[in-house]
Amino acid sequence: MEQSPLQRLAFAASLSGILFVAACAGPIKNTAEAEVAPIEQAINAIVGIYADIPGDAHSARSLGTRRQGSGVLIDDDGLILTVGYLILEAERAGIVSINGESLPADIVAYDHDSGFGLLRAKGPINAKPIGFGSSAQLLPGSPVLAVSFEGPEPVIPARVISRRPFVGYWEYLLEKAIFTAPPLSEYGGAALIDNDGRLLGIGSLMVNDALDDTTPMFGNVFVPIDLLKPIL
Repeated sequence: MEQSPLQRLAFAASLSGILFVAACAGPIKNTAEAEVAPIEQAINAIVGIYADIPGDAHSARSLGTRRQGSGVLIDDDGLILTVGYLILEAERAGIVSINGESLPADIVAYDHDSGFGLLRAKGPINAKPIGFGSSAQLLPGSPVLAVSFEGPEPVIPARVISRRPFVGYWEYLLEKAIFTAPPLSEYGGAALIDNDGRLLGIGSLMVNDALDDTTPMFGNVFVPIDLLKPIL
């Protein structure tokens, strides 16, 4: 029997948490449990996002009228952080928790400069909000964990490949985007977390130049979480 996205996520959480701990360079803590616990808590804060967009919206042709991806619970009042294009011009949106509960959501904001989107669930989410890390401290080689709500591999131990500007064709610029590899297939709104379960970035794209403009390498682009802090 094929596993549901939630079953795969729960299985991948325990497995990838252990792999991630093993991959991390740094001081060894007392037990593996002490490392895995905050990662599992962070994964529980990942939700699914769905949004319906009118057929005559400007972004409907390029991004579709039914959008799905991931988001992250960031406060105790149901505030969800995601990538903005998932909810851009949406007339209706909602979330699905790791427990499978669906809730409608209000769209709070879309920040064009950073590319972040915010929405608020219209009901309680049975999870603790994720804490913020510092994306400024991420360097090439830093171990990270990329987490989406669903997908064939929703949790992937990865590394930062480069930190450099990313320029989007839609007049979008990130001065120090986070490029990671290997790539996560369901990247839209995915969480990038550290070994303490803290949020470092939000997934935006899959690219074939994660290392640089001259060396082909598939990976993901994440929006640094530090860009959100002045907005909140």
